[in-house]
Amino acid sequence: MQGEELGTAPGPLRELLRIPEGTRVDLSSYAADATPGGPADKAAGVLDTARMGERLADLQERLYAASTADDRRRVLLVLQGMDTSGKGGTVKHVIGLFNPSGCRIKAFKTPTPEEQSHFFLWRIMRELPLPGEIGIFDRSHYEDVLIARVHDLVPRSQLGRRYGKINHFEQTLADDGVTVIKCFLHISYDQQRRRLLERLDNPDKHWKFSTGDITERALWPAYKEAYEIALERCSTAEAPWYLIPADRKWYRNWAISKLLLEHLTALDPRYPAADFDVEESRRLLLQGG
Repeated sequence: MQGEELGTAPGPLRELLRIPEGTRVDLSSYAADATPGGPADKAAGVLDTARMGERLADLQERLYAASTADDRRRVLLVLQGMDTSGKGGTVKHVIGLFNPSGCRIKAFKTPTPEEQSHFFLWRIMRELPLPGEIGIFDRSHYEDVLIARVHDLVPRSQLGRRYGKINHFEQTLADDGVTVIKCFLHISYDQQRRRLLERLDNPDKHWKFSTGDITERALWPAYKEAYEIALERCSTAEAPWYLIPADRKWYRNWAISKLLLEHLTALDPRYPAADFDVEESRRLLLQGG
């Protein structure tokens, strides 16, 4: 991974992996098997990820509790990446550290006829996390500037305007108390082939494979360009993109856990103070036996 673009100095991971606003992005310049800022090896990474679980769960509970006192803050984790980059794996291994009752998970598939009849952000708005929640998008509104570009689903003039609409949308989210954490899971072309072959070699994984995966893989250069444009045009101060090297699953899980921990720690949600007489309540309980 190029140090001059994403940084190499010790410090918060969100600064190390952040794509600065206005940066020219060439994905071939970033090593998908790199481990910037990470633990020494897989064993250390898995252990450190597990250790973060208790702290993440505590911060999540505090965030949810704060919402009962009209704190509107919440978190939205956006996961984007090529097929097999690990969006589902991240949901399983990272979001599993949270209490599921405080999470809102949505995997966006091909738009339904009803969804296609609306403005492209309509279906996204319906799935946003409520105050106190942690929302996770497995794919997102970025599909409408990725697949739409690669497959020429909309005129280029309309496509070009969508980047601005996305930036405006994410700005309104930030203004309303949503911390937007956008993670691009950067997998290499060779690693994708290995993971697809693993699915073919394991009958229990055949359900995860589609012959369409081969067709889409042939469009790798077009997807690479589409992602580069989206990362360049939509990494803003309010909703930056984070480039996550994803060839090593353990690092991917560690990095996203660390990003969530850093953002939640910065939010520093607090348990609300009691709005009743604690001592009187205790006295009444003890009096009643």
